[in-house]
Amino acid sequence: MESPTRGDVLDLRILHALELDARAPFSRIAAVLGVSDQTVARRFRALRAEGGLRVVGVRCAASDEPFEHWLLRVRCAPEGATAIAEALAKRPDTSWIGLTSGGTEVTCTVNVRSRDDADDLLIGKLPRTPHIVDIRAHQLLHRFYGGPAGWLHKSGALAPEEAAALTPAPSTAPPGPAVITADNEPLVTTLERDGRATYPELQRATGLSESAVRRRLSRLVASGALYVDVEVDAGYLGYRNPSMLYVTAAPRALHAVGEALGADPEVAYAAATTGPSNLMAVVITRDSGHLYRYLSDRLGGLDGVEHVESMPLLRRVKQLTYRPFRG
Repeated sequence: MESPTRGDVLDLRILHALELDARAPFSRIAAVLGVSDQTVARRFRALRAEGGLRVVGVRCAASDEPFEHWLLRVRCAPEGATAIAEALAKRPDTSWIGLTSGGTEVTCTVNVRSRDDADDLLIGKLPRTPHIVDIRAHQLLHRFYGGPAGWLHKSGALAPEEAAALTPAPSTAPPGPAVITADNEPLVTTLERDGRATYPELQRATGLSESAVRRRLSRLVASGALYVDVEVDAGYLGYRNPSMLYVTAAPRALHAVGEALGADPEVAYAAATTGPSNLMAVVITRDSGHLYRYLSDRLGGLDGVEHVESMPLLRRVKQLTYRPFRG
């Protein structure tokens, strides 16, 4: 019997396969990877139990909806940071929350429908919260990497022909507007809980036939209203040093630096923002030496980079539609 090793190459190959098609049957993944269905299923269960693996449906804002995306940096008294992070995690408009700066800063992304909603949070609610020392709000202007494109895409765990075999064929559904209607809410809500929910489970949740469920899901994905995301504890794979970077680039170099960041294998997310720094990134490195080399060699060599602030990410409190592992 196969004896799995924590976070080994096969785990990475399975995760890369799931990033390409999060709902792919284990049999299809197994056939491409040259292992048994049972091996893939066993590894998947172990990754969920020990590696923090979650597969979840994620809503995308419709092109005609006035969504704004904000990054908040909330400095707190040490005794209040965890409680504030947990309270923010309960809000439906937050999608990512982490603790940085030795546990005294809560980093949070917020999705709001209007400037009034942003004002209500930034001017009305948060400033009155005990233990908050300072709030810095940065509007996210442009995403260079992240969202449907996962960090494991950059791992090279799969050969090009394997990746091609696992990449879903283009949808034949008409793209249509990127919007989730009331009729689709039961389907989307079920996928938010479990992105690999079976078609019988989706049928029970929606009351639709399997063919109707398949058509609706295909249309939602083709329109860009929904995607299925794969998240895993990078530490389980040996990358134990996640960090937040706030980069100041010369305005003339902003886009070029952002594109360069987005292409780096260490970068899981990169975006242009408002504020004193104009770029932020989540960087995944193996250890402090790896981070140092990335900062000094890679970022230090990019034309147009004027300043970099780096902060270790101590703990994720919320990721997308669920609370992840602690650690």
